[in-house]
Amino acid sequence: MHYEIVICEDASPERDQIRAVAEHYAATDSGRISYHENAVNLGYDGNLRRLIKLARGDFVLFMGNDDLLAEGALAAVAAAVGAHSNVGVVLRSYDSFIDDPGRPVQTFRYFDGECFFPAGTATIVTFFRRCVFISGMVVRRESAHKHATDRFDGTLLYQQHLVGQILASENGVYLPQILSHHRLGGTPDFGNSAAEQGRFVPREQTPASSVHFMRGMLQIAADLERTLGLPLFMPILRDIGNYAYPILSIQAGGSRRTLLCYARDLAALGLWRVPLFHVYVLGLLLLGRRNCDALIAAIKKRLGRAPVIGKVYSGQR
Repeated sequence: MHYEIVICEDASPERDQIRAVAEHYAATDSGRISYHENAVNLGYDGNLRRLIKLARGDFVLFMGNDDLLAEGALAAVAAAVGAHSNVGVVLRSYDSFIDDPGRPVQTFRYFDGECFFPAGTATIVTFFRRCVFISGMVVRRESAHKHATDRFDGTLLYQQHLVGQILASENGVYLPQILSHHRLGGTPDFGNSAAEQGRFVPREQTPASSVHFMRGMLQIAADLERTLGLPLFMPILRDIGNYAYPILSIQAGGSRRTLLCYARDLAALGLWRVPLFHVYVLGLLLLGRRNCDALIAAIKKRLGRAPVIGKVYSGQR
């Protein structure tokens, strides 16, 4: 199997340590590991765009710096893009862990088996929200490069723009195999680049930054509807609202007043239209985050996947 590892260090305070680790492994596998450093901090979206430009392969599998690639992930992706025609995006399953990736805390699996998704509106709607978590996501490199833009820098959601644009003309595949392990704990260090300053606070997840994140998501959905001429915004909004619990629970660790103000600001973005959004808010207020988390995890464990809520297009088997 032919693959390369491209690392783009984005002006991190740990640059020296990162360089040392990358150069150590590059020396043991000459030619397969490519290490680059940005002169200035490009931010999440800009760095993702540069990684795509630097890569040479037909497909790009993204990984966050604190997550782990699952065993057999590359083989699973290679088999999927070889078995189906005109694949532009592969949607992954993943799990989360705290200390030991062999002991996952929660599994994020959307459908029971491998599914083929033909290009078009329904596929874009299904993939849109489910591609927020970046690790394990796969896109065709040439197609992603064709749709390169800096218009969404500072949203932390560049991959959603790419996925929507690519799936308008190329097919998607969902894989039930776990492709990545998400490490829980810690707070993402966004807010350092020029595009992110004033929108995100380094090593904090404030209510204002969470609202900005959701506003960016909906702005990208609206842009996809406008540029592609497809009825996308309202179906995407409903799907986001039907699965809004993680969005709300991020800010459920503080006071009830903070949660209510946060929920009010999210509702103002349009989520008030979705009944389940209000159910999640009420559940967090009455039961608390810990009990709600435990209930949702138990449901997923019993089903073996995330529950299907609303009209979710599940592709073709």
